Order: sequence, then structure tokens, then C-alpha cells
Amino acid sequence: MAQTGASAARSSATHRLDCDVVHYRWDNSIPPRLEIESGDTVVFECRDAGDGWFSQSSTAEDVLRRVVKGHPLTGPVLVRGARPGDVLQVEILELVPGELGYTLFSPGRGLLPEDFPAPYLKLWDLRDGRSAEFKPGIRVPLEPFLGVMGVALDEPGEHLTAPPRKNGGNMDVKQLTAGSTLYLPIWVDGALFSTGDGHAAQGDGEVCITAIETRMQATLRFTLRRDVRLERPELRTGGPLAARTNLGPHYATLGIEPDLMAATKGAVRAMIGYLTREHGLAREEAYILCSVAVDLKISEVVDAPNWVVSAFLPLSIFGE
Repeated sequence: MAQTGASAARSSATHRLDCDVVHYRWDNSIPPRLEIESGDTVVFECRDAGDGWFSQSSTAEDVLRRVVKGHPLTGPVLVRGARPGDVLQVEILELVPGELGYTLFSPGRGLLPEDFPAPYLKLWDLRDGRSAEFKPGIRVPLEPFLGVMGVALDEPGEHLTAPPRKNGGNMDVKQLTAGSTLYLPIWVDGALFSTGDGHAAQGDGEVCITAIETRMQATLRFTLRRDVRLERPELRTGGPLAARTNLGPHYATLGIEPDLMAATKGAVRAMIGYLTREHGLAREEAYILCSVAVDLKISEVVDAPNWVVSAFLPLSIFGE
């Protein structure tokens, strides 16, 4: 999609928006915290998905004590002149994660709640900037992205941030790294863009329900597009997929079932089995590693009655 827009006749401005005030729902009645022109850039400070609850001293018990309000989102940003039917082009210029990351699962949530009934918390040191140690001999490359980017919905009232929708939101698309561009259909005047849920790394699927969650400083450039109409978000990557992990061999496990969700669970359970068998991980550790480093792929959906979901593990994280 070629870049065109309404900002060619003026010089663009750069704005900053802190996360001192956030919102936890999609609601088109929330007043904008910032108004910009098409072509402007905004540097967003974003809280982590846990709203700053976790620290270096946190334990699994803190997972159960946390009150979940929804994703803390920075915004809304009003784009002057935006109207329903337009498209908001969001160029991701720079993403800087925080120093502390966490990955967790809790009872009743994630892909395999029946397999993991107790809470678990993994803390990550992200100060290296390129990779984070999972445990000695295992390092996960950092490919930061924002789990939530979206505009306001046209339906009135409050809407939970957890499910992705036609406005974007909690899509958790790991390919939306720096250099990529997101295209969002606009549903209300001004667009009312908000963002948050910073991830330092994630596998496609985010199977335990969290990635490497962290604060994020995000620099985004906004352009109004009236030369295209979209019903759902689309994106363009800035380069090859998974550039920091697609470096060598992978190990893959397959789920083969007449239901895609059952096939997905089968592929992940098999990968957990591989990681415990071949790399000596505890099952909880293997589940966490699947969520932050294993990419799920739909390999086949045309040969009824069974479909195939594959789980690909980059062996480069083990130094192979």
C-alpha cells in the first residue's frame, strides 16, 4: 500500500504523551488527551499490561493478588479531520522496552488451563536490549512490539480491551515491530487512537496468555488515508518475518485434529513434551517458553476431517 496522505503541504510536528493518565476500556466518550494533524509523530509512554504491579521481588503469589482492570492504554489521540470511512496509517518508527519484563499464567486462563491450574511467574532482565536470558544456555531475542493499537469503536459505552475487534485493539501481532506499518479503519470522528500492552518478545499464539510484558516507549507517525477503504486492520512489515530467530534450524511439533483449537492444543502439548524431554525444562518453564518463542502456524485446512497446526521452535535460542 503506497503512502499518500493529507499532510504533504505542512511540516509535521512531534508530540509526547505520558502514561500518568490511562484508560482501561474502549469508549468513544473518553475525551482526547492530545490533538494532532495528519503527518504528525507522537512519542507514547506506555505502562505494561500489569499496570506496574510486578517488580523484581514479585512471586507467583502476586499473580493471584493482582486486580485486572483491563489493558492500561495511553491516549486517546485525536487526528484532526479524521472521519468514519477513512483509514489511519500508523508507522512504527521506534520501540524501546523497559528494563524489567514478566511472563505469567494464572488459573483458568491461556490455551491450556486444564494442564496448568496453579499460577506461575517468570521475571526477565531486559537491559541487554537484544536478548533476554530464560535460563543458562537459553536466550530469547527481543523483537519489541505493542500488543494493543486501536481506534475508538462506533458503538457507544465501555468495551473490554481483551478481545481484538474491527478497530484493532489487542491483536498481539508480533510482526508489528519497528519499521512496520499498521492500517486501521476509522469508525468515529477524530479516530481516537490509543495504545499499550508492550511486549519485548512473543511467539505467534501467545499461548500461556502473556508474552514478555514490559513498559514501552513507542514513536508512531500518523497519516490519514482517503484513497483506500478497509473493514478490518491490515499491516505491512518492514522486512522479513522474525528476523532475529529465523537464523537456522527449527524443531516443530504437529497437532492433527478435526477442530483447529484441539489441533493447536495438541501441537503445544507436544512441544512442551519435547522441551521437557530434550532440554530438561519443567513443564511450567516449557509452557512459558512456548508463549514467548514458539510460532504457531496453520499448516493445512483443506483435507477434511483433520486440520494441521504446527508449533515451530527456533533452535537458535539454545545457541544451535
